[in-house]
Amino acid sequence: MSFVTDTTSAAAKDDLASSSIDDADAVDEVEDDDNEAPAPVGSRAAADLFRESEIAADYVEGLLDILDYDGDIDELVVSGRPVVEVVEGGDGRRLQALVGQRGATLEALQELSRLAVFRQTGTPSRLLLDVGGYRALRRKELAAIAKNAAEKVKEYGESVRLEPMSAFERKCVHDVINALAGVESESEGVEPARRIVVRPV
Repeated sequence: MSFVTDTTSAAAKDDLASSSIDDADAVDEVEDDDNEAPAPVGSRAAADLFRESEIAADYVEGLLDILDYDGDIDELVVSGRPVVEVVEGGDGRRLQALVGQRGATLEALQELSRLAVFRQTGTPSRLLLDVGGYRALRRKELAAIAKNAAEKVKEYGESVRLEPMSAFERKCVHDVINALAGVESESEGVEPARRIVVRPV
């Protein structure tokens, strides 16, 4: 028996007020490999990382101007990673267009922002871009999905295959499963259909 769990869980809908990325939110996303170890925090100078967030913020600000969207931009370095947050300034519904379905537009904008950083610095960036606290909310939803999948695995003793997810989403699920006893997870397939399988240990 195998289950497919819908990743559009309604869990944590009441937590929309959370609009900033905490330390845990900022370090867990990976780009190419779900299980890639994060870069050591001390491996890059804080000034260099903040410069990356400034470059990306300038790029995003220019994009918002072109689109005539209203939003405040915060430039941060969190746990050794450059972060840019677009905080809703006026009509938050318009900014949600920058997130897109299941965060697809946000992921694309993040890649464009990283390219903007690369063009100026010549160094690949692990920049994290967020809009309106989407990543914090999505992380909570994914935690609920992961726990639900783990419960099914423990109850039935069979693997659970989740729907295809982005690298960010898969990493969020892996982190939750790795903290639970009696279950393990691994990714299978290729993008954009790469998904997580949760199985009993």
